[in-house]
Amino acid sequence: MADHRATWHRDRLRRSDTWLSEARPAGRRSRPRGALRAAVSSLLLLAALLWAGCGSQPEDTAQQAAAARRAPADAASPTDPAAAGSPTGQGGAAGQTSTPVPSGAAGQGSPASRAGSTPAPGVAGHGDEPGRPAAGGAGAPQLPMGGRTLLPRYRIVAHYGSVGGGALGVLGQGTPEQAAQRVLAAAAPFAAGGRPVQPAMELITTVASASPGADGLYSSALSPAAVEPYLAAAREHRMLLILDLQPGRGRFLDQARRYERFLQEPDVGLALDPEWKMGPNQVPGRQIGSSDAAGLNEVSAWLAGVSRAHNLPQKLFVVHQFTESMLPDRAAIVARPELATVFHIDGFGVRQDKLDKYALLAARAPFFTGFKLFLDEDTNMFSPAETLTLTPPPDLITYQ
Repeated sequence: MADHRATWHRDRLRRSDTWLSEARPAGRRSRPRGALRAAVSSLLLLAALLWAGCGSQPEDTAQQAAAARRAPADAASPTDPAAAGSPTGQGGAAGQTSTPVPSGAAGQGSPASRAGSTPAPGVAGHGDEPGRPAAGGAGAPQLPMGGRTLLPRYRIVAHYGSVGGGALGVLGQGTPEQAAQRVLAAAAPFAAGGRPVQPAMELITTVASASPGADGLYSSALSPAAVEPYLAAAREHRMLLILDLQPGRGRFLDQARRYERFLQEPDVGLALDPEWKMGPNQVPGRQIGSSDAAGLNEVSAWLAGVSRAHNLPQKLFVVHQFTESMLPDRAAIVARPELATVFHIDGFGVRQDKLDKYALLAARAPFFTGFKLFLDEDTNMFSPAETLTLTPPPDLITYQ
């Protein structure tokens, strides 16, 4: 069975000590009574000086101390980037330094104001759920359907493909808006599975090629301008956008970094396709590719770092697979709390072949399992109800 999928860091208060200089009167010795009078006068003068000095100092010092206490709250001006990045004027969670807000697609604002990042009414953040980092505060970015935990809270249903038509998958048929409507229709039956459904679009952003190209890497990349309409359509319908990478002879990490500005967003995930990860002498389409755990772990470490830096909700991280040889040391792949890592079981064929492959490759906690349905290549394709009877029921279902 084969999957022929073709060719993203206070001012201190300074107290001035006051001091009193005492001058002792000079001159000849006076008579005892005069000396006494002089001594009394000196004492009175000294007392007056001390009274004047001590009476004003505490008030001045108190004013300075009060100003110092106000300084942290007053320090941020409306134009301070640290204030601008948060609705409260504070840099994210208490005790944390604010991070500049990513621009994302054209016309995007702060994380809390982006379409697709505002929770539904009455939906709270879910950063305190098991396996998740602490929530980032009331203004923290949210998932499209609300909350900050993606899996296992939701079940994700996606269409797969790229721009320019349906040759690479159903997602590419028609406009991004038309693609979004089809995703919604495909996702609806899965609501019977006992978990809320999160619709998604998996867009192939780097496509493996049979020709080397100018860089000799056998992979071509979509421009950001080609990705943006799909992100806009996804946000219009509260969907996830998943960026899929087919690197050819390139590195997954190099290609992921190309789309970093999208991956800084709370509603954009990443998928890696080892089938199209070629060795130095391999050509896409002639051999089935593979990736070792080290190559995948460097991507997940980087992506988890992006998620932490921008206080993002749990981010989807998909690894496609349909043979054991595609991930020869899968046991060494690291699960990271910032990511919902899914082993997505691909491959088309007859039902029993797909069931056998699913039983062989299904993930165990803390990982999650995905399952692909081929609209044209599968023989007697599983219905949504039948797909939900798989053991374990898949967390991500993708149509190609």
